[in-house]
Amino acid sequence: MTFAPDIEANLLATVELVNTAEDPDTLTTVEQLDAFYERHGYTGHRDRDAGELAQVRALRPVLRGLLTTGDPEQLAVLVNDLLDAHPTRVRLVTHGPLGRHLHVADDDSPWPSRICVEAAIAVSDVLIAGELSRFGVCADDGCDGIVLDLSRNRSRRFCSTACGNRHAAAEYRARQREQDQA
Repeated sequence: MTFAPDIEANLLATVELVNTAEDPDTLTTVEQLDAFYERHGYTGHRDRDAGELAQVRALRPVLRGLLTTGDPEQLAVLVNDLLDAHPTRVRLVTHGPLGRHLHVADDDSPWPSRICVEAAIAVSDVLIAGELSRFGVCADDGCDGIVLDLSRNRSRRFCSTACGNRHAAAEYRARQREQDQA
């Protein structure tokens, strides 16, 4: 299943935001928040202050719940709760590499609110498509990062290359120990 480019972009941003809470926390400064904003091509108003940083950081457990709820009925409730809590205003826009796409909140809405609405719309698209298996938790022991598997063969198991490499190295060391003991 291929999702629209704006949906994929919002899914990737949501997963990255949630994963910033993993140890070590990688969203502790306004500068890191600025880099996240730029990396994911957000547009619209920003306060660029500690208050906004705190609000965005506070979204992480809420969005994690959205991405890890495997029950479609519960997910629908969570999506609707987010949409009820944050104002939406859908309009078709053209800017940046995405070309024509939908914005689901006003550009002058608070950025944390826009993040919630965009995440809710993106996750609802995954739910409607019956593709909740695209979300998972990292297969590396000790990592609880979220995995977004957009691969055709659904083979992604790790939240990052670092986790995949750490897991492969641990498996290699375990095989070496077994061979040494034999």
